[in-house]
Amino acid sequence: MMGTQVEEAVYDDWRVTPAGRYLDGRIKSLILDLTAPRAGERLLDIGCGSGEHLGLFRRKGCDVTGIDPSSFLLDQACKRLHSRADLRIGQAEDLPFSDNEFDIVTLITSLEFASNPALAVAEAIRVCRGRVFIGVMNRWSLIGSQGRLPSLFNPQTRESNRFFHLASLTTMIRKQLPGVRIQWGSVIFLPWSWYDFATGLEERIPVMNNPFGAFFGLAFSVTFSFRTIQEVIREPLALSPDGRRPVPGVVRGFEKDGLPAAVSGKTKNGS
Repeated sequence: MMGTQVEEAVYDDWRVTPAGRYLDGRIKSLILDLTAPRAGERLLDIGCGSGEHLGLFRRKGCDVTGIDPSSFLLDQACKRLHSRADLRIGQAEDLPFSDNEFDIVTLITSLEFASNPALAVAEAIRVCRGRVFIGVMNRWSLIGSQGRLPSLFNPQTRESNRFFHLASLTTMIRKQLPGVRIQWGSVIFLPWSWYDFATGLEERIPVMNNPFGAFFGLAFSVTFSFRTIQEVIREPLALSPDGRRPVPGVVRGFEKDGLPAAVSGKTKNGS
């Protein structure tokens, strides 16, 4: 574990190099383009690590929450964000939040490390009432073929044998939301050493619907049309009638006891 923590620190330091700043900026631009965050929205970053992307959305005015299995990295996130984030320790496959709780939910280079990626995606959809963004490393990019993905994204990449491509991700998403419209694109197309002199060429390459970049991002909307259990029990629990925040944990507890799934539902966003 300690080796991973040291590598994470080295990874964050790498971002201060000229090439690192440029490539990190390309990744963040794609994330922001596909999520379109607005001030006041609630965001959950699943696998938030040391909080780099929480900071990105915090600067856009979002109310940010992060969850990660590493207490060490959550401590780093707390320091980075000066305690201006709700940080939880936990797993992507079992989120301690209720249905429809967040406007934006992100999984950014964290799905590769989930023990059950399909369940992690299902959980992200469950707790979202707006948009979900999934960002993954592309093994089949030029940088991927050079074996440089750990340097670019996450040192723990060396520990993961799981990589995703467009077809597997869209299948996973549409199993939960049949027919949902998915926006996608990628960035960082050139060999590693070229970024000392060829950033102009990188910016001439189309981003959207291009599967060849080292960082691949997908976004889709999640909408719901049925009242959740929280709405039904609001009065018995003496909740404020104008409160819109779901009651944490209520839906999950009832579902485990076997109440009908039709009480709460998501609807597809048309193709």
